[in-house]
Amino acid sequence: MNRSLWASVVGALLFFSPPDNATAGNVPAETLAVCAGCHGEAGMPTAPDIPILWGQEFYYLYVQLKDYKAGRRANEIMSGIVADLDKATMQALAQHFSEQAWPNIGYRAPEAEESTALAALGAGQCVQCHLGGYEGNSRIPRMAGQQADYLERTMLEFKTKVRLNSAAKGSLLASYGDDEIAAMAHYLAGL
Repeated sequence: MNRSLWASVVGALLFFSPPDNATAGNVPAETLAVCAGCHGEAGMPTAPDIPILWGQEFYYLYVQLKDYKAGRRANEIMSGIVADLDKATMQALAQHFSEQAWPNIGYRAPEAEESTALAALGAGQCVQCHLGGYEGNSRIPRMAGQQADYLERTMLEFKTKVRLNSAAKGSLLASYGDDEIAAMAHYLAGL
């Protein structure tokens, strides 16, 4: 790796590292209770179209909260919840959830999906950013083992430009049919 690229990577990591004061202790218990109302007490969401937050990366979680607040992600419930959160609280929430262990939801993709090969082929495009095991990294969310209904809804929101915080995903997903997106979502959830 050349020196300037290495310096850029190190600079980005330092810039996007959680601040020292971003700990769960800085999050009011009432705020965590609001989160648990949908995202679950032990990392298991209360409905299949709600994402797992436990174990996602700090920076990804923080940016999503900022995007809800700024309107780049549209969700009536989340937009209302984050409207009054300040930067420090959003960072503390992101830190709290990033420190939790990813829950195993035990999901198995239905055998009747279009085909596992088709789903894997479509999801193969996702490897470029979400990594080989779809585990994500500090800026890219984990997709493996995420809720199938949430993955499908999110991919459709990118495709239809309801979700505006990643133009590249919108362009990529526009090339897939809704049935292919559903098959990819179930495939990824079952990993």
